[in-house]
Amino acid sequence: MKRIILFAFALTTSGFVMAQHDKGALKPYSNPFFAGIKQKLNDYNAKPKEDEKRFMMDYTNVVVPKSMTEFKTVFTTPAISQGASNTCWCFSTLSYYETEINRISKQDINLSQSFIVYWEYVEKAKEFVRTRGTSAFGEGSESNAVTRMMKQYGIVPYTAYTGLKPNQPFYDHFVMHEELNNYLQNVKASGAWNEDQVVATIKSIMDFRMGVPPTSVVVNGKTMSPQAYLKDVCKLVPDDYCEFMSLMQAPYWTKAEYNVPDNWWHSADYYNVPLDTWMDIIKNGIKNGFSCAIGGDVSESGLNTQLGVAMIPTYDIPHDYIDENARQLRFSNGSTTDDHGIHLCGFCEKSNGMWFLIKDSGSSSRNNPQNPGYFYYHEDYVKLKMMTFTIHKDAVKDVLAKFPVR
Repeated sequence: MKRIILFAFALTTSGFVMAQHDKGALKPYSNPFFAGIKQKLNDYNAKPKEDEKRFMMDYTNVVVPKSMTEFKTVFTTPAISQGASNTCWCFSTLSYYETEINRISKQDINLSQSFIVYWEYVEKAKEFVRTRGTSAFGEGSESNAVTRMMKQYGIVPYTAYTGLKPNQPFYDHFVMHEELNNYLQNVKASGAWNEDQVVATIKSIMDFRMGVPPTSVVVNGKTMSPQAYLKDVCKLVPDDYCEFMSLMQAPYWTKAEYNVPDNWWHSADYYNVPLDTWMDIIKNGIKNGFSCAIGGDVSESGLNTQLGVAMIPTYDIPHDYIDENARQLRFSNGSTTDDHGIHLCGFCEKSNGMWFLIKDSGSSSRNNPQNPGYFYYHEDYVKLKMMTFTIHKDAVKDVLAKFPVR
């Protein structure tokens, strides 16, 4: 009886009907229980991890600024992150030049960091070929590299060349630099010193990772070159900017080379002045509306990223002993390094001295919830640990007059 009924359901007026075909689909595989087994075994086999600890200055009862509102500041564009890239030299210096654009012509313009980084890598690759692989090819550079690249290639607004792929949240140059460097090391190993071919390959890698930089921009319906944009819109004159350092290894009141790896092209255009003069330029400059792009060491125990402050603790060296000798000693023995570029853009006076407002594109500046993207540096920290700065010549006319005319 059952067999007859089943057969009847399969019949229609047109005869026998085939059963419907089953379908399949690709779906995420999941085995939560086995995943739990693996996690528990990993936890069982793993060695206990201790939280990383660093010896840091205790800021309890220390007088420090609490808010940016305490500072007298120059105009700055919003603080942005350099992401996973070692391009602080470019972010900080272009922040400085954005401030200069506003100081000179009252415009609010965001400039393209990636445009400068792109052409800096091209120039590094050319130097690598010229020196047969002895020149440095790192991610780092100096603030006057930005000035040099602008003078040679011009500049474009950020919107014209972001250097980011669609939906990319942060910059990530680590893989790109590895590809660039590996290629150059292969060039060196094989002796394939064809500059045109090397530059073409370097560009092709960056074109894929960052995009092709524009050869023109459109402003108010007018098409112009990056050089014209620099001159006619930004109204910046690269030759109007000076680099200062204060090191005993070269005579004061002369121009000298800043001898660090990131000065890969061996620029000897740094005005070397006594330390008191160096500090006076910074202080008088910011008081009179001249900010500066400044760089130096940010690895000290007195730099607290959660508080966003930086001081020189007395257990390191007391205030009265911070002089040119202490500065030179640390630079010579490597305890002061050239590892970060920032933008000094404001100041305030406290009972314990002058403090500077620092705009910082590095990730550590984002850990201060009160003012992400900024630090407060005590003047002693700048005096001992900052090494060079860029500033407009109008802020240093009296200082420049003391240098021999070449």
